[in-house]
Amino acid sequence: MYVVDLRSDTVTKPTAAMRRAMATASLGDDVYREDPTVNILEGKCAALLGKEAALFVPSGTMSNLIALMVHCSKRGSEAFVGTLSHIYKYQVGGAAHLGSILLSTIDNKPDGTFDLEELESRIRGGNNNEPISTVVALENSHNVCGGKVLSLKFINDVAALCKKHSLILHMDGARLFNASEYLQVLASRVVRDCDSVSVCFSKGLSAPVGSVLVGTRDFIEQARRIRKMLGGGMRQAGVLAAAVLVGLDEMMPQLYLDHQRARRLACGK
Repeated sequence: MYVVDLRSDTVTKPTAAMRRAMATASLGDDVYREDPTVNILEGKCAALLGKEAALFVPSGTMSNLIALMVHCSKRGSEAFVGTLSHIYKYQVGGAAHLGSILLSTIDNKPDGTFDLEELESRIRGGNNNEPISTVVALENSHNVCGGKVLSLKFINDVAALCKKHSLILHMDGARLFNASEYLQVLASRVVRDCDSVSVCFSKGLSAPVGSVLVGTRDFIEQARRIRKMLGGGMRQAGVLAAAVLVGLDEMMPQLYLDHQRARRLACGK
């Protein structure tokens, strides 16, 4: 009997091609930036998402935390997140515990969006008695809201609001490539106006471990330091990066099949 485990896309296993790539990967010490496979992966991810640089990290939780800690470098900075966002609900309060960051929540609507008028009304920073509003974080696709994909219009509107008030826009894109497939646009277009983006590979792409954080070169240089601080500086990480490269080359082009199957399940066919 063939069993399909639908608890989560995190239970996917590495493919045979991934295992072969892991066994034969060229390796070096990534803390010294000498792992050629990691370097290839980071360059590929930066290009895929239209950003200047990328950083390979062990998990999406760490990737989001690094981003918030870099952006909110002043203690007591404020980051706006949805009430149903992973950053708020399922990442152990790391932003507060380790980053001294205030997570201010805005109610998520069923489609994963939130009210932009409410967001704008709560932006602050000119009063010494208040936190400094610094970051707005989106999640796309939005897992807790049933895998809902944010529209490009909503992302555009949030980006315009952030620009108006000099706020930073971060995208928790754990399943970004699924959102891209659904929207039928390149992932780089989805995150075009985001200052930083986190993408996870150990879910629908079948890689066993790993996420990537992308942004400007200066941002990634700061992120590299925070990654080390959090214990995420890996050595011969090319063993893991090799599997991710296979996922990008071989699994990502097949995401449309997952969407077809999900639609069939939803329709009961």
